[in-house]
Amino acid sequence: MDLKPISKAGIPAAIQKAERYRLLNDSTAAESICLDILAVDADNQQALVMLVLAVSDQLDLSEDAVQRARAVLPRLKDEYKRHYYSGIISERKAKSILKRGALGGEAVAHEWFRDAMRWYEKAEAVRPAANDEAILRWNTCVRQLERHKTAGGTEDELAPTLGE
Repeated sequence: MDLKPISKAGIPAAIQKAERYRLLNDSTAAESICLDILAVDADNQQALVMLVLAVSDQLDLSEDAVQRARAVLPRLKDEYKRHYYSGIISERKAKSILKRGALGGEAVAHEWFRDAMRWYEKAEAVRPAANDEAILRWNTCVRQLERHKTAGGTEDELAPTLGE
């Protein structure tokens, strides 16, 4: 079946719908709407950001979500946003790993949190005046690392102990 194109005049309403679907935890519908918008306005920055967020909302559902979200980033014109949303993707991946609770997951999550923090530092360096988003996200990562003690422990620390 062929996809039906939306009208350019309908883009603002479609963006609102995509945001609403994300808020309703229907990220696949939000992603689809963003793809419809981008089919008629390939450079729409709002739709690109929403697409990154919608795809990264699916980290628990899709093995390729990180790659799909990162593939959108070069299309963002703003350097700050490219760095900031790179951090968002990595931070969400870390949280997804922690949520699964697999053995050794905290060490892996630690690396994803650290990657997010590197991106947030880059974003902070080029941020617009009075924009503290990257700092807020950095602080969230620090608190997550402290809370989960995800210091990237040794194999001995990660190995289960008999009798526990």
